[in-house]
Amino acid sequence: MIDLYKEICRSDFFLIAGPCVIEEMELLEEIAQNLCEETQKRNILLIFKSSYEKANRTSATSYIGPGKHDGLEMLFKIKEKFQVPILTDIHNEYDAADVAEVADILQIPAFLSRQTSLLEAAGKTGKVVNIKKGQFMAPEDIFEAALKVKNADNNKILLTERGTSFGYHNLVVDFRSFAIMEAMGFPVIYDVTHSLQQPSIGKISGGTPQYAAMMAKAAVATGKVKGLFIETHPEPLKAQSDARSMLPLAELPSLLDKVLRILGR
Repeated sequence: MIDLYKEICRSDFFLIAGPCVIEEMELLEEIAQNLCEETQKRNILLIFKSSYEKANRTSATSYIGPGKHDGLEMLFKIKEKFQVPILTDIHNEYDAADVAEVADILQIPAFLSRQTSLLEAAGKTGKVVNIKKGQFMAPEDIFEAALKVKNADNNKILLTERGTSFGYHNLVVDFRSFAIMEAMGFPVIYDVTHSLQQPSIGKISGGTPQYAAMMAKAAVATGKVKGLFIETHPEPLKAQSDARSMLPLAELPSLLDKVLRILGR
């Protein structure tokens, strides 16, 4: 069994990718197989991502996922079939231990990135913890969130930049944040697709995924970003969550090749 955090720290580049939320098993397998094939061709460490539950949808009537029991069962099947590490969100401290039975990385959603009990519970599982920097946080503020995990005797921390609120219904990425966060001593990830989201426009969020490759290349070119986080789907506009910001699955190989050229491989 590999030490995932050591592999992440050793790698020059890794990818966290998958659909925003679990929809059905057949679709989950299709996406996982495609991602595994494309990353293996390019010798990229892949971490498969999908949420069993979305607790922060804009509308009360929006699809939230299959729930913890069924969702974790589906993620476990993906993990076993494709031999790929799994990342998924947790939204409260009571779920941390259960989710850690399946997931290799517990993700703290951006809206919850200051929740002390959640960060501590994630840390206590001993699993890798990915903290998404809240849209309301300056980059230096995430250090205190990381300390909450570290104080639970867990140094396996990842920090993710996913954009900062810029007026209403828009986000902007300050590229200085990559350097500020990297100086804290933890691997830094750039969440490409969420940073291009246009939050809460009416009952759904919009997005501009056509800029994904450009932003991904620019972020990696800073030399401060270890990994990219990209939500992807074969037909994003048919997806039940983040339909307007996910990258079409068919466009991911080209994006990866462009990023790898910047890295010199």
